[in-house]
Amino acid sequence: MITKMGVASVFVNDYEEAKAFFVDKLGFELRSDVQMENGFRWLTVGPPSSPAFQLALTVPGPPMHDEETAASIRALMAKGALSAGAWNTDDCRKTYEEYAARGVEFLQEPAERPYGVEAVFRDNSGNWYSLNELNDQAFDQRAMAEAFESGTSE
Repeated sequence: MITKMGVASVFVNDYEEAKAFFVDKLGFELRSDVQMENGFRWLTVGPPSSPAFQLALTVPGPPMHDEETAASIRALMAKGALSAGAWNTDDCRKTYEEYAARGVEFLQEPAERPYGVEAVFRDNSGNWYSLNELNDQAFDQRAMAEAFESGTSE
């Protein structure tokens, strides 16, 4: 049985720029930075509070992708069409202020949602992320269904 997520991947434009964004702006830790014999770079980072989780920063291209596939991925990134997931925080508004002061681009300021407080930011490769401070109802399926079926957004 699967017990937890260990590694997730996000496409980035440049390894060094992405590493700087996640480490310097978001406060993540560098987990691994290894050049494989086939030319693939295994670069992972992660939040200090989740030491067993790695976010793999991956530049589209060989040896994982042919040029046509890499170009398609880069086009989606340039459009801002890729969401790389949601990060949880204990205080969305405080984290928003900290990250905004470090130059993180926010697409949405913190706002009340049925599941808590949410802000949305973009990394320096165009991927967007939800930043969530979850409330007690976030994992209550019935409460979420009622909130969204009734059109409640606050």
